[in-house]
Amino acid sequence: MTNVERALDIVRSGGAVRPFVVAQLGQSLDGRIALPSGESRYINGPAALDHLHRLRAAVDAVITGIGAVIADDSQLTVRRVEGRNPARIIIDPNGRLPARSRCLEKNGAPVFIIRRGGCQAPVPEPASPIYVDGYGRGISCEAIVHAVAERGFRRLLVEGGAYTVSRFFEEGQLDRLHILLAPILLGDGKAGLQVKPPPNLAAATRVEPDYYALGGGDILIDCPLR
Repeated sequence: MTNVERALDIVRSGGAVRPFVVAQLGQSLDGRIALPSGESRYINGPAALDHLHRLRAAVDAVITGIGAVIADDSQLTVRRVEGRNPARIIIDPNGRLPARSRCLEKNGAPVFIIRRGGCQAPVPEPASPIYVDGYGRGISCEAIVHAVAERGFRRLLVEGGAYTVSRFFEEGQLDRLHILLAPILLGDGKAGLQVKPPPNLAAATRVEPDYYALGGGDILIDCPLR
């Protein structure tokens, strides 16, 4: 296990040529991010939460889906370590974001809401809308990355939820995936990556990850996907 700063340096140095996209998932040893009841706080320990906040401080913007916002009401800010707050990008195609969501609190970082073109729902303050053309499943992740990069954000963190991270993975939009593995077994519950299985093992995505001990039994698995 080498110093976890190497994993963070890869994120900090990304985005020079094209937008750099890293995603993170915190999960149990058996790949669960929540119990069947939905309880998920806290599967990972303090060291893994510190790493998540370091990731936020290392990127220009953090992207999350509306389902995760409604379920967790995360602030998406940097609090556990030193660093600036990233811009917050909420994927909300149909205008479901509650006006009192904590991600809308003013803290010096801008908030943008990804909306499907033609959506007429009010935009809660202080957020600004980004209208992107949609299709059957919603809005393509490539279109989201392009729209966010056009606004000057080059290093992006896809924080959740599992559906959003899985979409970015399936559409080939991730450069790295940070899996924060907790020393706990849940047996059942919501899975982390939820993607279509390959037709055979030869077609499966294989990576050459780096492993970092974070403390308290938590392990960071840093997976290169480009």
